[in-house]
Amino acid sequence: MTDDTIQAYPLAWPPGWKRTRPQDRERARFYRNDASTGTRMHYPRDLTVADGVVRVIRQMEMMGVPDHLIRISMNVQTRRDGLPRSGAAEPGDPGVAVYWTDPRGQRRCMAIDLYDRVADNLAAIAATLNAMRAIKRHGGAEILDRAFTGFRALPAPEQWWQVLGLATDHPTEEQIQAAWRELAKNHHPDIGGDETRMARINAARDRGLADIQQAKR
Repeated sequence: MTDDTIQAYPLAWPPGWKRTRPQDRERARFYRNDASTGTRMHYPRDLTVADGVVRVIRQMEMMGVPDHLIRISMNVQTRRDGLPRSGAAEPGDPGVAVYWTDPRGQRRCMAIDLYDRVADNLAAIAATLNAMRAIKRHGGAEILDRAFTGFRALPAPEQWWQVLGLATDHPTEEQIQAAWRELAKNHHPDIGGDETRMARINAARDRGLADIQQAKR
């Protein structure tokens, strides 16, 4: 089964995986074959996060991994069915990490933050998984096995209240905002701080405030 310490939101980036600097991220261009001409054409419609999630799950299913053994982690909140909530804004950190347990019981992960949109990073993971399956079909099962990173000793990622430096998972809205303001003084990009770190802080604040609002309902 999936590791319950891996959070779907905010992004739980796997330890040891190199991050792409924000200024080096690219705008993705995905293509499709035109049925009438057989030529490859740029697909004009922007992929949605929901499209990307479906693509990843579909590729996993073709690898023999059911969706309940998959955890997709990103800075976009999802519903209980794993699809993103409508109207979600593009986060500052568009990285995506996919964790799963393969048919042999090995825990695996793949993470991509090359592109500047969450949907495109999801689509890139799906395309990579598809390519990996092709390797296996051509007798490269051992190569495929080595291509994925196992994470038996993967530590639990920081929870949102830990990112904010809070000692409890039940702070008040005022405590969350105060912790965020204090961290922003040191990490905001406008004052020379790290954009990726600030994105994690923003996501942690948003998650905390969302949890409070959910508890009030």
